[in-house]
Order: sequence, then structure tokens, then C-alpha cells
Amino acid sequence: MKKQFTSILFILLLSLLAFHSANAQAIATNPEARIKELGIKLRTPGPPSANFLGAVRVGNLVYLSGQGPLKEDGTFMIGKVGKEFNFDEAKYAARLTGINLLESLKAEVGNLNNVKRIVKVLGMVNAVPEFDNHSQVINGFSDLMVEVFGENGKHARSAIGLGSLPRNIPVEIEMIVEMKD
Repeated sequence: MKKQFTSILFILLLSLLAFHSANAQAIATNPEARIKELGIKLRTPGPPSANFLGAVRVGNLVYLSGQGPLKEDGTFMIGKVGKEFNFDEAKYAARLTGINLLESLKAEVGNLNNVKRIVKVLGMVNAVPEFDNHSQVINGFSDLMVEVFGENGKHARSAIGLGSLPRNIPVEIEMIVEMKD
């Protein structure tokens, strides 16, 4: 009886792993559909506010300029983490910044299904000196990339705290993306 139970448990575990793997592969192969499933609406980004580009392609890599949490009404979230924003609000700001970066990426490459993987991310958090959860704030961004791209959304990352950011935004993130050939 114990042997049968162990065999059944093993088969169930293998089935669960196969389902998870197939689901992760489906996410990775159709980020456009996944964005819709998540209820995310990507807008067309406006031009940069100064003499630089929002994205630059070099070979099969796309370098995206740093962006902040631009809200649906076209205004930025403004304030310092640990003062105007608590941890959960800051993590939401990082997620919103991720959506803004996806908008810029889509504007540059046309179809997010052509993304091979998210390669490298730099997350900057505008925080009071006592705040020390910078990397956990940037998890709001990283979690979104995995939700959209599956395993291909996992990336190398740096997260740092700063005394200020442009326009007093709470988070700024830049990323490097590899495209399929």
C-alpha cells in the first residue's frame, strides 16, 4: 500500500511539473496574449523630453532608457519612498514603470512575441536614508517581467537607493532586452 501511495504521489508530482513547464513555455511564447490576460493596456509612448532616445537597437539587443511610473492620466507618481510612499506603493510604482518600459519596447520592436529574454535591469529607488528594501521594491518590476515573459523574463539585476531622481519620481528603471533572430 505504501509503495502504491508513493508511486501515485510521484506521478502527481511529475504531472504538476509538466503542467507548470508547459504553462511557463506558453507564457514565454506569447507575451502579447499574456499582457491582455493580465488586463494591461499598452499605450504609445510620447517622445523623450530631452536630446536622447527611449530605445536603441544594437544587433539583437535593445537598450531602453530609464523610465519612471507614468500613470494612465499622463502624470508621474511623485515622491520619496519612506516619506510620501510606503513599501507597497513603491512596489506598485516599480510595476507601473515596467508597464511603461513594455510600451517603449513594443514601440521599438513592434511585437513583444519577438523578445527572446530580458537580459539586464537597473532599478533605482528614490528613498529616505533609513529605507533599505530597494531590491524588494524593484521586485514589483521583476515579477511583472516573469508574469509576461515566463522564465525568459528572469534577468540579471541591480537595485540601488538614491537621494533623488528626476522630477522626484519614486522609481526609475532601465533594461536591456535580447530579441529573437
